[in-house]
Amino acid sequence: MLKQRIKKIIPVSMLNRYHYTLARLANFLYRNPSSKLVVIGVTGTNGKSTTVQFIGRILEHAGARVGWTGTASFKVADAEWTNDKKMTMLGRFETQKLLSQMVKTGCSYAIIETSSQGIVQSRHIGINYDVAVFTNLTPEHIEAHGGFEPYKLAKKQLFVKTKHARRKKIQGQVFEKTAVVNLMDPFAAEFLAVGLDRSFGFGIDPVPFQENEDRPMSIVPVIAEDVVYAPNSTGFMLAGLHWHANLVGRFYLENVLAAVSTCRALGLDWTTLRDAVSHLESVPGRLERIDEGQSFSVIVDYAYEPAALHAIYESVKLFAHKKIIHVVGSAGGGRDVARREILGAMSAEYDDVVIVTNEDPYDDDPQEIIDMIADAAVAHGKKDDADLFRIFDRGEAIDFAVKLARPGDLVLITGKGSEPVMAVANGKKIPWDDRVAARESLHRMSINV
Repeated sequence: MLKQRIKKIIPVSMLNRYHYTLARLANFLYRNPSSKLVVIGVTGTNGKSTTVQFIGRILEHAGARVGWTGTASFKVADAEWTNDKKMTMLGRFETQKLLSQMVKTGCSYAIIETSSQGIVQSRHIGINYDVAVFTNLTPEHIEAHGGFEPYKLAKKQLFVKTKHARRKKIQGQVFEKTAVVNLMDPFAAEFLAVGLDRSFGFGIDPVPFQENEDRPMSIVPVIAEDVVYAPNSTGFMLAGLHWHANLVGRFYLENVLAAVSTCRALGLDWTTLRDAVSHLESVPGRLERIDEGQSFSVIVDYAYEPAALHAIYESVKLFAHKKIIHVVGSAGGGRDVARREILGAMSAEYDDVVIVTNEDPYDDDPQEIIDMIADAAVAHGKKDDADLFRIFDRGEAIDFAVKLARPGDLVLITGKGSEPVMAVANGKKIPWDDRVAARESLHRMSINV
């Protein structure tokens, strides 16, 4: 609380200088570890954590030692642990410490999930990126940035910084600064226009991206064709080869293509990449199925903003199901208040039963958040205590969803995924895991099991 009050009274320019100075100091004290690693930065709105882990897994499959930092987890060589900080990018000293540990443990690659808020607070300063990856861009954290344009510009700063950073020579190899961009995104051209040494563009045929005739770009295309989505896998053609991934849905395919493009830019051959992709596993808390032998499906997913939730609805169409019973919430803390009504409207449209509950209220009134979402669902056709329920306690909400479910139904629990904590008032974090709660509920209820 004291930290937040101090931030409110210190001029923004002074706060920015403070953040910048801390970042430079951290890099100096840890002896510039990123200069000894090939560093990949991943930015965008959705899919960053999954892309980070897929890049790491593919590089490991090829025999490399890697480290990463991200929303879901941290990794340094053989050690991997869950991120329980509720922060995508750690503080400058913690990040530099992790990079230093990666160097000491023999890692060749560091993959850093780079958030817009982290960039604004200079957490990326002192990190020499070699590859900048852009997943997609949708309205998110708009209130924190003061609008969509500042949000987009913050994301682009990763590419600008990568472009102007010193080219590295590691073990005799000079690494060109490389952009990897989602050609399906309407803002792809803006990120490519930053003008790094090389550009790779990934997408799913047909790709809507069109190069600017007045400013042509040389892009290495990584385009999936003849895509076949199945309930348990995805198949596609790429580089004249047939690929198979044990992953479900379009959003997972986009993450795979982002990772493949990145690793291709780093020199991996197509055969190695295809084999590595066939061994990829779904990321914890991302479209994760909870199976305790019950006669209905339970899926937990991290999606907490409209675009990500829409992608989930598209993916669950692949699963045979009857009713969708959805446990939904929306992060508080004064962040992106407008999305609460959007989530309520989407739930009313796509779900048969909506259960609105507490998620990560931070210092906001959790009941007020619940009511904003639920009221929007009512405005779009749902009725309280019929197909809409407001249940404050998240555990009770999950219990209620499981109790309602009948054979063939789908219980969808969104907003937290594999996060191990819930952020509440006064900066406190309490232990919580939707996956654990769902399993406990299934055992406790013993319904349709």
